[in-house]
Amino acid sequence: MGAILKQLVGRQIPHDIRKAFQEGRRGRLEDVMRLLRITIATLPQVFICVDALDECLPQDLPKLLESLRNIVLECPGTKIFLTGRPYIGGTIQNYFPKAVVIPINPNEDDIKDYVVMRLDRDDTPEAMNDGLRAGIMKSILEKMSNVYVSVSPLSRMYTH
Repeated sequence: MGAILKQLVGRQIPHDIRKAFQEGRRGRLEDVMRLLRITIATLPQVFICVDALDECLPQDLPKLLESLRNIVLECPGTKIFLTGRPYIGGTIQNYFPKAVVIPINPNEDDIKDYVVMRLDRDDTPEAMNDGLRAGIMKSILEKMSNVYVSVSPLSRMYTH
């Protein structure tokens, strides 16, 4: 949440935020959330994009999603865009029950072309035989997964 606050204030640090940092309260989530609400209130519209939620530590994800939900509820000009792998979809739906979900499927031919290009650039081509090359291609293509994209309807970021 502090990173979001930092991006929103940019170079113009509001008095309340400067005062909180001078008083040494910068680490508490409650203080960061209060300062974030104050900052958002000064802006006509805010877009918060959080990519790769599946990479968030499992113990931190609920607090992050709760904080984002609270921002959207308290600051109507805020729009949220979240991405992550499909397995976190249920967790996101718990915090944003009416979220619009857009599955994104990677194009298999694009992935194949990229892997071939990277294998062709290998610094030690003598270490690669046809069997290893085929195994790498097969493994990568089997592990390709969809990406989960969630747009919070609380933030009205989609058309009705």
